[in-house]
Amino acid sequence: MISNYPIINIYEKKSLKSKISSQLLFGEKFEILRKQNEWLKIKTSYDKYVGYIKNRKFTKNLKITHKISSLKANLYSKPERNSKTNIKLSFCSLISATEKIKNFYKTGKYWIKKKDVKPINFKQKIFKNICMFTNTRYKWGGRSYKGIDCSALVQLFFKFNNLHCPRDTKDQIIYFKKAKKIKKDAIIFWRGHVAVCLSKKILIHAYGPKKKVLIMNIKKTLKLIEKTAKLQVIGIR
Repeated sequence: MISNYPIINIYEKKSLKSKISSQLLFGEKFEILRKQNEWLKIKTSYDKYVGYIKNRKFTKNLKITHKISSLKANLYSKPERNSKTNIKLSFCSLISATEKIKNFYKTGKYWIKKKDVKPINFKQKIFKNICMFTNTRYKWGGRSYKGIDCSALVQLFFKFNNLHCPRDTKDQIIYFKKAKKIKKDAIIFWRGHVAVCLSKKILIHAYGPKKKVLIMNIKKTLKLIEKTAKLQVIGIR
């Protein structure tokens, strides 16, 4: 099945009171493992994540042609600037563009600005635009402009470049190759936390204690996390 909703929460258990463990974005595929009344137990196709979602009307057919390249992209009822709806698709959502008029693509019954999307096979330096998430709210299990956690911030930029990346930090540190030192695009791991180096002096991470995505000095961050969480770096990748 394919998600045809902007953001779908994936829960650890069959309850809205359960923890959100991850999210499905528009256009992402998943397998239904079991139907249980109003709930579906699913496995995501990209990262094989297992959890529960509310049962809705999903689609099986969506020919993916483009992906959202901006932090969030507005949908329009017509290929006109003044026809903006309240619907937004988050970075790395996947769409089917069936028609082009001026600076708009048609996707389903809506339109989207050409500047907000890239062809599905488009690639660039992995973390080139990661700073677009600066000041985005920290959200455990989040994968969108509405809220994101530290491992999703890493994962989404690999996914945007059509590369695999596990969902959780414990799996990411095993998956990536070891690096000898901190440098631009290196990934720093603590137990349960991860950050991306923008240079050898600054990093970006979705930082729970500050409740948002921040750009911070690396040395100060290492000292802060060691002091407040009693955690030391366990790996550089």
